[in-house]
Amino acid sequence: MMVISWEQLKPHTEQCANLSVLHLLQVEAAVAAAKEAFPGWSARSPEQRAQVLNKLADLLDANLEEFAQAESRDQGKTVTFARTVDIPRSAYNFRFFASSLLHHTNDCSQMDHMGCLNYTIRCPVGVAGLISPWNLPLYLLTWKVAPAIAAGNTVVAKPSEMTSVTAWMMCKLMQQAGVPPGVVNIVFGTGPKAGDALVGHPDVPLVSFTGSTATAQCITERSAPYCKKLSLELGGKNPAIIFADADLDRCIETTVRSSFSNQGEICLCTSRIYVERSIYSEFLERFVAAAKKWKTGVPSDTGNDNGALISKEHLEKVRSFVALAKSEGGTVHCGEGVNKLDLSERNAKGYFMPATVITGISDSSRVMQEEIFGPVTCVSPFDTEEEAVSKGNGVRYGLGATVWSQDVGKVHRMARKIQAGMVWTNCWLVRDLNLPFGGMKNSGVGREGGKDSFHFFTEVKTVTIKH
Repeated sequence: MMVISWEQLKPHTEQCANLSVLHLLQVEAAVAAAKEAFPGWSARSPEQRAQVLNKLADLLDANLEEFAQAESRDQGKTVTFARTVDIPRSAYNFRFFASSLLHHTNDCSQMDHMGCLNYTIRCPVGVAGLISPWNLPLYLLTWKVAPAIAAGNTVVAKPSEMTSVTAWMMCKLMQQAGVPPGVVNIVFGTGPKAGDALVGHPDVPLVSFTGSTATAQCITERSAPYCKKLSLELGGKNPAIIFADADLDRCIETTVRSSFSNQGEICLCTSRIYVERSIYSEFLERFVAAAKKWKTGVPSDTGNDNGALISKEHLEKVRSFVALAKSEGGTVHCGEGVNKLDLSERNAKGYFMPATVITGISDSSRVMQEEIFGPVTCVSPFDTEEEAVSKGNGVRYGLGATVWSQDVGKVHRMARKIQAGMVWTNCWLVRDLNLPFGGMKNSGVGREGGKDSFHFFTEVKTVTIKH
C-alpha cells in the first residue's frame, strides 16, 4: 500500500504553478509504484492472492464499528445503515472475489482436421484506474479494488473527494493484510484534477468508474486517444410498476425502502412509481402513510431511517426538483415543505430532508426524467400493461426496475420488455454477486460481477498448438 505524503511532494511544490500540477505529481508517483509492483503481484498464484483478500475481509469485520462510525460522519448516512450495509458488504466484496477467483474456467477446442488444440488464457491487464462515488464510499470502492487485485492487477484508486475517510483508513488494513507496497495506491483529490490525471495517464490501460453520466462522457473523451478499456456504472431513474394483483403489504413496505434508503442516494433507488389505476387511490394513501413513518434525523440515532444528505449544494438541488414539481401543478403529499423534521437546535441547519412523495407530474417533466438522487419519488397511474412498459421505458436511463404482480406470465413479459439491466420482481436489491450488474442506455457501459468483473480486469488470449 502506498500513501503519498506531503514530505515526498514538498520538493516539487515550488515548481507547481497550480494545484493541478500537484495532483498530476501524485498520480504520476502512484502509477509508477503500481507499474513497479505489477510483475510481482501478477506472478502470485490465485490462491496466494485470495489469501490476502480474505485477510482484508477479516480485518474489516474486526473493525466494523470504527469504520461504520467514520462512514456515517463522513457521508451523512445513519450509523445503522453503515453498520448493517456499507461495511459488511465491503468485507463481503473481498471475500466474494477471493472465492470467485478460484473458480473461473477457460475455453478449449479440438480441431481434428488440422491437428490443432486451441485454448484460452486470461492475463491481468496492468494498472487499473478506479474512481468511486460518495454515496456508498467504501462499499463501491471495494467492489472495484477486490476484483482488480484478485485478477492480478495493481490499482490506483481515487475515492470521491467528499468521502475519502474510510479509503484512507483502509490503507492501514492493507498493510496489516500483507498487500505488497504499490499494489493498491490511493490518491485524493477532485475529479477535474486527480481524476483527470488518472484517466488520461498513458500507463493506465483500463478505467472503472461509478458516478454521473456527465462525468462518464468526459472520461470517455479523455481516454479515447489511448483506447482504454472502460467500465462505466452510471445514473438511474428507476421505475416500480405495480399491478392490481400485487401483494400490497409487502409491496408498500419494500417500495418505501427502495425509494428512500440511504437518503435516496443510491443509484438503484425507485424514483418513479406507476400503479394500476384500479388500486391507485388505495396504494397512494397507504404509501404516503408509510412514507410519513420513515424517520429522518441525526445519523447516530438508531431509531432513524435516514440521516443527512451529502452537502448543502446537493440538498438545494434535490429541493429544487420539489419546487419545480409544485410550479408545474404537482401535489406534495408528504416530505419537503409538508412535514417538519424534529431536529435539535444543534442539527437544525443540517442537510436533512424528509421522505417526499409527489403526484400529478407529467411524464415529460424534468422531475420524471432526470436523476434526483434524493429522498423523492413520484407516483402516477396507468391503465394497461403496454402503457406501463411505455412509461417505464420513457427515460434515457435503464439501470434497474421493479415489477409487482403475482401473475407469472405478466412478470416474465414485463421483465423482457423493460429496458433495464436489472429487473426485480416482488422484491428490491436482492443481489447474487455472480450475476451481472450494470445498466442500459445512459446508465452505463459494461457489467460488473463475478465473471463479468474478471473478464473486464483481464485480457483473453487464444493459444493454438499443432500436434
